Amino acid sequence: MSLPPGFLDDLRTRASLSQVVGRKVMWDTRKSNQGKGDMWAPCPFHQEKSASFHVDDQKGFYYCFGCQAKGDAISFVRETENVGFMEAVRILADEVGMPMPAQDPKAQEKSDHRTQLADVMEQAVKFFRLQLQAGAGADARSYLDKRGLKPEAQGRWEIGFAPDTWQGLWDHLIAKNIEPDLILGAGLGKPSQKGGKPYDTFRGRIMFPIRDARGRCTAFGGRAMDPNDNAKYLNSPETELFDKGRSLYNHGPARTAVGKGQPLIVSEGYMDVIALGEHGFGGAVAPLGTAITESQLQMMWRVSSEPIIALDGDTAGLRAAMRLIDLSLPLLEAGQSLRFALMPEGLDPDDLLKAQGAPGFQKLIDGAVPMVQLLWQRETAGQVYDSPERKAALDKTLREKIKLIKDPSIRGHYGQAIKDLRWQLFTTKRVGPARQYVGSRGKFKGGKWQPPQNAMAATKSSVLASALNPEITEHLREAIILAALIGTPEVTEEFERGLESMTCRSTDHADIRRLILRNIGADAGLLRENIFEALGPFALENLLNAGHVAIVPCIRTPGDVEMVRMTVTEELAKLDAVRGLNAEIADAAEDLTGVADEDVTYRLLQAAKAVQESVRSTEETKVEFDLGANGAKMDKGERSAFDALMETIRFSKGGT
Repeated sequence: MSLPPGFLDDLRTRASLSQVVGRKVMWDTRKSNQGKGDMWAPCPFHQEKSASFHVDDQKGFYYCFGCQAKGDAISFVRETENVGFMEAVRILADEVGMPMPAQDPKAQEKSDHRTQLADVMEQAVKFFRLQLQAGAGADARSYLDKRGLKPEAQGRWEIGFAPDTWQGLWDHLIAKNIEPDLILGAGLGKPSQKGGKPYDTFRGRIMFPIRDARGRCTAFGGRAMDPNDNAKYLNSPETELFDKGRSLYNHGPARTAVGKGQPLIVSEGYMDVIALGEHGFGGAVAPLGTAITESQLQMMWRVSSEPIIALDGDTAGLRAAMRLIDLSLPLLEAGQSLRFALMPEGLDPDDLLKAQGAPGFQKLIDGAVPMVQLLWQRETAGQVYDSPERKAALDKTLREKIKLIKDPSIRGHYGQAIKDLRWQLFTTKRVGPARQYVGSRGKFKGGKWQPPQNAMAATKSSVLASALNPEITEHLREAIILAALIGTPEVTEEFERGLESMTCRSTDHADIRRLILRNIGADAGLLRENIFEALGPFALENLLNAGHVAIVPCIRTPGDVEMVRMTVTEELAKLDAVRGLNAEIADAAEDLTGVADEDVTYRLLQAAKAVQESVRSTEETKVEFDLGANGAKMDKGERSAFDALMETIRFSKGGT
């Protein structure tokens, strides 16, 4: 069976060699560099312990320095699966979702035809380059010079000019005995609708050759010299050689540059790519003026595991970036993602390079943000979340987006990242009550009442003053809540809202609360490890070994879900009650003057009693008592156990 022209090239472009080989080997992580597609493993073709089998994922070839085995993805499948060439092609095609073509007896004839079309395109490249240097190209040369492209740069990028005539290229190619069907088939000419002579596709335009990964010119992009032209940029039509959705401008040279350690940068247009290349960023490509397609995205990932998207800083550029996010989510894999370098508003890479040079652009791409950050920005920008319903709507939208990710590991990490961002958005840092009273009547600040300086000594030392200082009690309750959840984190999700709104009296407690919220869903061991890494060895030790914490039953023996649930519920309720009463006390305290007033004193006494009531256990004791012979109370359970023990002793002595 013969395959149609270009099928194998397309297959090799789509199939990742490291993924194909990775099913048969165990990569040496110390020697491999996944980011550069430089992978090493013990050879699958002969017995060895050292990692002498090398895969260059970007070039699509493997080589063993031990047994000298070498080849591409097709040959690897042939050797490891013991199948023929066509069966290996079929296996790879199924893996990447490419349907096998029907049998085509004229495949060789088509291949010859594609070769002829490629030759015609090279003739056009030469013609356009000559025209740029001729008198007709004077305005084009001036334009390029103003854009910063000197003759040397024009030559490096093979830039040309299509004169503003109807048959300039057509007549040139016909004079070289090229068949009209080949000129039309290459997309360089169009038939007249009026029955006249065919005319040139490109007229009055600066010409940029578009080459495939193998270096063949497959199409052109033309930039209009006439500012009133309806199409500022015009690409070749689709042909046997050119599929716009499967092509990238500067694909081949960018792949080489990335192989030498440069980043893959995705910009919008030809001039951006050229400007980047001239400033030392050789790994730049462009999607030919259209939205990035899935095929183009896969091509980018074959070159680099994490391309940097550097689209224009205008509305259209941002829209293109957002569309790319939706396209990419279902395709994400471990080590395969995108980062986004957001251009300043109204600027493209070419503008930024002119203004700030290579260092300015390097700083921008160094600060490129991961895709999850841009996804969050898109869903939250300009929104106000002042109600539970709006927050719930955001949660639903983000859950739907995350569900698009097929890889379960990446889906989990995205969920955690979104949870962290959500926590930052919805959690405000508060220190003590919102209100602060200052003046001759004293002040209530940081949760502590400070009496006025001229208050009576008796008032300062009374129970009122101590009742108005809840810091110690609240600190203890916070510690119990945090310690209980660390020991039994499976209930944390039930108390997420309460934790988010809980004000912490100390920085240590606030940090631990933040880490508990960020690690919802993690087991106790992982949670402790993350706290240890983030806060050091003493944060957990100080919390869990505190006397008032260590005596709590559900903390001494973690894992009792019901006991932890009851303890945390009760302690959160007490905190809310005490802190609510503090605000009421502050209102009353504002009226306090230097001279004791019966009405104010009574109000404060009542408030203090309310505080004392709020911190009492809300659980009535469930222990039942009997009276002993001496009138003392005895726990019924203990009394029954004691009676049973005495009965056993009597029985062992013969019932006496």
